Amino acid sequence: MIPTTPPIESTKRERLSREASQSLTRDRLLDAAHVLFVREGYNGTSLRDIAAQAGYSQGAFYSNFQDKAEVLLALLQRQKALETARATAMLTDLEGSADAILAGLDAWSKTLDETPTWCVLSVELQLQAARDPAFAVHYHALWETQLAGVAGIVDLLFAKLGRTPPAPSRHLAAHYMALIHGVALQRISAPADAPSTTSAATMVFLHGLIALSDARRGRGD
Repeated sequence: MIPTTPPIESTKRERLSREASQSLTRDRLLDAAHVLFVREGYNGTSLRDIAAQAGYSQGAFYSNFQDKAEVLLALLQRQKALETARATAMLTDLEGSADAILAGLDAWSKTLDETPTWCVLSVELQLQAARDPAFAVHYHALWETQLAGVAGIVDLLFAKLGRTPPAPSRHLAAHYMALIHGVALQRISAPADAPSTTSAATMVFLHGLIALSDARRGRGD
């Protein structure tokens, strides 16, 4: 009997199913790596550990990633995409008032309290970037993208206020990001019922910048 060619639609469904399955495997490996990197550290985690944590063989790992550094980079890319989506959703109306922008920044800072383990992982990312020049290239490229986005929000905020930032917006953005990550990182070792201070700290920082801007303007700087 002469074999017939499968219908195009059936073949497409099968291909999409394989792609979906591979995507699911990749996500599970990334989730497993996230847990282990936070708990054991990057250097304390092996490829075998990641595969076992996800419930797969090492072969499944190598079908998706070349090495641990690629996993770490993929985790960074996934998190930055999530943060970018949050920031975009938060600032959909860029014509809003300064108060609306401040409220949006406050809401964004609170999301880090919901995922404090990411702040631990960010430390591992920075350490790996310091040790591995090749990884550092990718890390700094993604970091620059996020930094530019936050600096743009800072510029927008002060433009709405009709004031000039007290320092270059890029520097203010870097300090702001360091603050929210640092405070969120402290939540890891804090008691479970400890109040979150991320929002309060960031609001003090932002209002302090605004007040400093007024003082500089008042002196004619």
